[in-house]
Amino acid sequence: MNTAIHPKYHSQAKIRCACGNAVTIGSTQEEILVELCSACHPFFTGKQKLLDTAGRVDRFKKQVEKKAAAAASRVGKKVKKERATARKEKKEK
Repeated sequence: MNTAIHPKYHSQAKIRCACGNAVTIGSTQEEILVELCSACHPFFTGKQKLLDTAGRVDRFKKQVEKKAAAAASRVGKKVKKERATARKEKKEK
């Protein structure tokens, strides 16, 4: 293995975020500067805002509610068979 072609590995490399958060990792770069990290990213902090100009989120929520209501009112095969046999018995009497 040629030793002259490999970059130097820094086991205590620092990642610094614009918010001030710092993390220590291993890297070939001694210091890495980033704009967003898990401490300040809106998705990970729970401060994410949904921009909905066309009503897509509301439409999606309505669809989910409609499907949940339909699933709650569904009847299984056993119940359907029992109802069918009960109807047949009524007709025979």
